[in-house]
Amino acid sequence: MPDTTRILADLVRLPSVNPMGSSHTGPDYLEGRVTDYLLNRLTKVGLSPVRQTVSPGRDNVVAILPATTPDSPVFLWDAHQDTVPVDGMTIKPFAPVIENGHLYGRGSCDVKGGMAAMISALEQLSVLETRHASVVFVASVNEEFGFSGAKAFIKLFRMNDSESNNEGDDAAKELVQKVLPEGFNLVVVAEPTSLRLVTQHKGAVRWRIKVCGRSCHSSYPEKGVNAIYSAARVALLLESLASDLSLRKTSHPCGSPTLSVGTIHGGMGVNLVPDSVVLEVDRRLVPGENPFTARREVMDYISANCPTEIIEHEKPFLASAGLSSEGVGSAEAAARLRKAVADTGMDAIEEVARYGTNACVYAEAGLPCVVFGPGSIAQAHTADEWISLGEVEKAAEILRDLVVSAKRL
Repeated sequence: MPDTTRILADLVRLPSVNPMGSSHTGPDYLEGRVTDYLLNRLTKVGLSPVRQTVSPGRDNVVAILPATTPDSPVFLWDAHQDTVPVDGMTIKPFAPVIENGHLYGRGSCDVKGGMAAMISALEQLSVLETRHASVVFVASVNEEFGFSGAKAFIKLFRMNDSESNNEGDDAAKELVQKVLPEGFNLVVVAEPTSLRLVTQHKGAVRWRIKVCGRSCHSSYPEKGVNAIYSAARVALLLESLASDLSLRKTSHPCGSPTLSVGTIHGGMGVNLVPDSVVLEVDRRLVPGENPFTARREVMDYISANCPTEIIEHEKPFLASAGLSSEGVGSAEAAARLRKAVADTGMDAIEEVARYGTNACVYAEAGLPCVVFGPGSIAQAHTADEWISLGEVEKAAEILRDLVVSAKRL
C-alpha cells in the first residue's frame, strides 16, 4: 500500500465527527484522535508540531517545514480535521475499504484525502536538501460548522501577547513568526475540487430563528398560541424569498444568492400546544455581498409579512463573505499552483464553487487563497463517501512540486 493511501486509511479509521452545534457526545465526536495522530506523525519526521486549543477537546495542529534557500516564498496549507455526521450511511463509516481504486469511508473525500496528500507531500519534502519555499501546515478544527479553527489560527497574527488565552497560542505564534517576515504568498485550502483550482466561492450567513407562542393543554388549544402554525408561515415566507433570490440577476460566475431552511425543531408532545419552534437558516452569498446586509433583508421580509408573530433572531453562528479572486496577490497565488499542476502533466483548470470553505476566513484576513484537492464534491457528505486514490497521489505530487519549483515562477 502506498504511504499516501496508508495515511488516508489511518485518518478514516479515526472518527472526528462534528456535532454540528448539537450537544451530542461520545467516542465518535470531535477531532481529538486525528489531532493526536497528526502530532505523533509530524513529530517523527522532525516538524515539531504544536497544539493550538480552539475550544475544549478541539485543537488545531500547526507545523512548519522551512525553506532551505534565502528569500523564499511562504505557503500556508490548510486541511480541516472534522467530518459531517454519519447518519444514514450505507457503509461502515470508520472501516476504510479499497475497491476499484477508491477508498470508502466517512471523511475520505471531505477532506481526509486532501489532508493525506498534504501530509505525504510534507514527509517527502522533509528529506530533500533543497526546498524553495516554506510551508506552514494547519490542521484546523470545526470547519463544517463555523470555521472556528481557521479563525483561531488567523488571530495568531493579530493579537498582542497579553490577549492570548488559549493553550498553544504562544507556541503556535512563535512557530509561525519564524517564517513570516512579510506574510503568506499562497494559501492552499484542501477541499474536494477534482484537482481543479477554485479561485472563487460563495459565502454564507447562518442563524437560528425562534418563533414564540404560548403553551397549553391540547384539549383547550384555543387557550394557547401554537408556535408550529406560526413557524409554518415563516417557513413558507422563507420559501417565497428563496424563490425571489434565485431569480435575482447577477453577472457573477458563482450564480445567484440562495436561501434554505436546514432544520426545524419544536414541540414537547402531541398533547401540548407548543410554545416555541426554532428554524436554522442558510443564506448563501455571492462574493461581494455583505453577510449582515443579506441577513437583514431576510429579517425585514419576515417582519413585514408576519407583523403579529413574536419572532427572535439569534446572532449568526456563521458569517462569511466568501472567496473572491480580486484580492491582493490572488492572481500570482493562482499562477503558482497552476504551474505546479501543469508541471505534473495535467491541464490546470480554474472554476468557481457554490459551497464555502476555510478560504473565506483567510481571504478576509487579506491572504491570497486557492481551494484545491483530490476528490469530487459530488461524493462529499454522501451515504457511501469515497475518493479516488489516484487523485490523492496526484495531489501529493502537485503539492510537492509546488515547493520544489517555487523559485521558477
